[in-house]
Amino acid sequence: MTFSAQPVIYIVIFLAVLFLVEGIYLTVFGRSISLNSRVNRRLEMLEKGKARDQVLEQLRKEMGQHLKGRQIPLYSLLATKAQKANIAFTPQQLILLMGGLGAVAFAGLTFGTSAAAPVRIVCALAMGIGGVYVWIDRKAKKRLALIEEQLPDAVDLMVRSLRVGHPFSSAIGIVAREVPDPLGTEMGVIADESAYGRDVGEALKSMAERLDMQDLRFLAVAVTIQQQSGGNLAEVLQGLSKVIRARFKLFRRVKAITAEAKWSGVFLSGFPIVALVMINVIQPNYYDDVKTTAYFIPACLIVAAFLIANVFVMRALVNIKV
Repeated sequence: MTFSAQPVIYIVIFLAVLFLVEGIYLTVFGRSISLNSRVNRRLEMLEKGKARDQVLEQLRKEMGQHLKGRQIPLYSLLATKAQKANIAFTPQQLILLMGGLGAVAFAGLTFGTSAAAPVRIVCALAMGIGGVYVWIDRKAKKRLALIEEQLPDAVDLMVRSLRVGHPFSSAIGIVAREVPDPLGTEMGVIADESAYGRDVGEALKSMAERLDMQDLRFLAVAVTIQQQSGGNLAEVLQGLSKVIRARFKLFRRVKAITAEAKWSGVFLSGFPIVALVMINVIQPNYYDDVKTTAYFIPACLIVAAFLIANVFVMRALVNIKV
């Protein structure tokens, strides 16, 4: 029995690309850019001696740069997710990063495999672009999940601040100081924009649209309506906090109910690929007898089509809208 290590090498190189992206990101921006930092990034930048207007300008530039990069060919596929993940790299830097990682992957494939040059080039480009995409997608999901988890506590903090007599702009500032990232920096930007004259309701609405989060839209609408028609904002926000917590609890319950079905879908979608890799590792010559037949390529395309259709069908079955 002969073993082929090439499929394993492809997987190892792709995983190395993912770790390399994270390593470069943390090396360039430091630990302050990570989401698990106890002190939010805005406060750390202020503590280092930067002026408030400089910090605001830098953060606003980071928050809006990716949507402006939609005009760049192919980058539009990454722009929305990079915006939600608030990646500090510029679009041009991300494109260069894809090229650099593709070159690293090509070098690894050249030394580790005996594939033809066109195959290595295509695989290297797929690993460079796919590695950055997977990394950004993971960052975006993690960041939005943390914001959803932090938001009810932040609204409760606003309610307590309003009840002791602080104006709403001061309540936003208190949230910006007390809440860690990612919500702390987002609220800090709103507090700074309010201090420089921007309407708080407009700033909250802009943040909600940028992050595409329904709970933040509720908050922006509540603040805007109170500004226009008056009323007890503390009571309104307290009710909103209860609604957000109830929605969050419902989402978690739906996630728990569908977890088994999701893992079943992942298994059914991934098992054929894992089986194919293992067959090529354990018995590289397994398909030699049928490779030359006229039906081999059409059969492979049909199997690939069914695998892709299976991914979409399984995702649709467990994607419950709440």
